[in-house]
Amino acid sequence: MKLLIENQLVTLAELRSVWQGPVQIGLGKQARRRVAESNELITEIVRSGREIYGVNTGFGKLANVRIASDELAHLQENLVRSHSAGVGEPLDDAIVRLIMVMKVVALAEGFSGVRLELIGALCALINRGVYPIIPSKGSVGASGDLAPLAHMAGVLIGVGEARVDDKVVPASTALEAAGLKPLKLAPKEGLALINGTQASTALALGAVFRTENTMAAALVAGAMSVDAMKGSDTPFDRRIQSVRGHGGQIAVATVLRELIRGSEIRASHMACDHVQDPYSLRCQPQVVGACLDVLRHTCAVLETEANAVTDNPLVYADSGTVLSGGNFHAEPVAFAADHLALAIAELGAMAERRLALLIDPEMSGLPAVLVEDSGLKSGFMILQVTAAALASENKSLAHPASVDSLPTSLNQEDHVSMSTFAARRLHEMLDNVANIVAIELLAATQGIEFHRPQRSSPPLEGAVKAIRDVSPRYTEDRSLAADVGRVVELIERGVFCEHAASVLPAQSS
Repeated sequence: MKLLIENQLVTLAELRSVWQGPVQIGLGKQARRRVAESNELITEIVRSGREIYGVNTGFGKLANVRIASDELAHLQENLVRSHSAGVGEPLDDAIVRLIMVMKVVALAEGFSGVRLELIGALCALINRGVYPIIPSKGSVGASGDLAPLAHMAGVLIGVGEARVDDKVVPASTALEAAGLKPLKLAPKEGLALINGTQASTALALGAVFRTENTMAAALVAGAMSVDAMKGSDTPFDRRIQSVRGHGGQIAVATVLRELIRGSEIRASHMACDHVQDPYSLRCQPQVVGACLDVLRHTCAVLETEANAVTDNPLVYADSGTVLSGGNFHAEPVAFAADHLALAIAELGAMAERRLALLIDPEMSGLPAVLVEDSGLKSGFMILQVTAAALASENKSLAHPASVDSLPTSLNQEDHVSMSTFAARRLHEMLDNVANIVAIELLAATQGIEFHRPQRSSPPLEGAVKAIRDVSPRYTEDRSLAADVGRVVELIERGVFCEHAASVLPAQSS
């Protein structure tokens, strides 16, 4: 994908493309003009000797320390080196690529005072596929994502490591691969690079895109479970949704109707005397619809943040002023991530409950544990235990991170957002839910096949085929661990998204 940063906002669909693969990025004429004018003001301020935080002063509680003019470059380099203090497993390249692109977007707004040369170097890294090694832990989400962004910035000055062509190499080698030499940072550039919410926002965006894939699979799995258990599609009737009015509920019910439409299994019991299904079948529009509304809200917050200027201080070239504020505080991202955590947990909780129904002959009308000769064979019994364990884990992981705060930086930064953890933990939750939904897909496929020669709907038979392409029918007890893993791969690749793409924010934007 080619991305020209000019005046327009970067969209969710473009950010999803950045997450999915390599990108070529550059600045348009107006963006270059804004950046140059902002940098000219910083140069003039330095020349005049006017005191500006982070330009010719120390940082945080040390802001009252004036820095000599001949030490200003050293000040910025020291900042990057000292703040490269992250720990933990490195972030994956997709998240790092999002971080870098959003940092370019923020700097190109022209409120950061950096040189075009700096942004050009960052673009060169992105365009060559050079991704700094950024540890995943060590940020509290205020004053921005300091440690993660310092590890990104370090590569520009020849410090740290980066991944190039799937190999981890020293920063100096990575710069050579991009046709660059180590930068000597100018006043404010180190601060502009490490101040910002881009790491938290990238982690949250990556979780949004994965949630879309998982939600689509959960909708397919839910429809398959309804058909496998000869449930009713009446609860998905448009009229029921319209009198309540929630957009997510209406959209989910529409998807479920389309998924089940044309099923021979459904047609076979239209005249039965069954009255109502359990909630995990019947209330999918209400529950998954609420999850979709949360996802849409989260997307709106993160799209705004992805286009935001979140460093400090901010440089206003038109008025010649520099203002210190707190745009680096990532509370909006933390709240959005915490809200999304609830939706992710509920997707898994509903899928686990449907799975429990599928293996219970009293509830499903299917053979116990979805296998002939149950008793001799244990079938899907322990897969439901696995799903229950994962759903329970997510209850703990869904606890809000944003309600916690520990003062940092000599009590100058006395309230922080914990946005980075709030966003990062979403990926562990999504790992759990992807596995739960994969298990339901396997179980529902097994259930549908017990109704042969009757067929399900064309979309659901397509899903059955996709499952059977990676997992043969279960007739004798065997380990299904590898089968679950292969279905998870289908979910993560977005194989089931075609049925719900029109309602997913980052795919329909």
